[in-house]
Amino acid sequence: MSRERRSLYHFAHARAGDKGDRLNLAVFVYKDEHYRWLLDQVTEEGVYQLFAHRGVTGVKLYPMPNLAGINLVLEDVLQGGVNGSLNLDGHGKTLSSLLLSMTVESPVSR
Repeated sequence: MSRERRSLYHFAHARAGDKGDRLNLAVFVYKDEHYRWLLDQVTEEGVYQLFAHRGVTGVKLYPMPNLAGINLVLEDVLQGGVNGSLNLDGHGKTLSSLLLSMTVESPVSR
């Protein structure tokens, strides 16, 4: 039996920051018991594919088990950085929304 697929934002929230052409995204599940599920659903490869259209060259995931979250660092995804890009909306907070739109399998209810 397959689980329902939904957007990540149903199960987690995110914070974002940018410096130059590097984006930092932190994702935290709403329920601590979903932390292991988060690690299975949000992978470096999956995030890389989600941001491929923006020219990302690398994604590194750092687990944060004590906070029930993960920290993702994306390289070369800001199209030159805030000061070097003509794109006014493609930074920080708007890209955390893109991540939260990622389709994931719903966690198993207990």
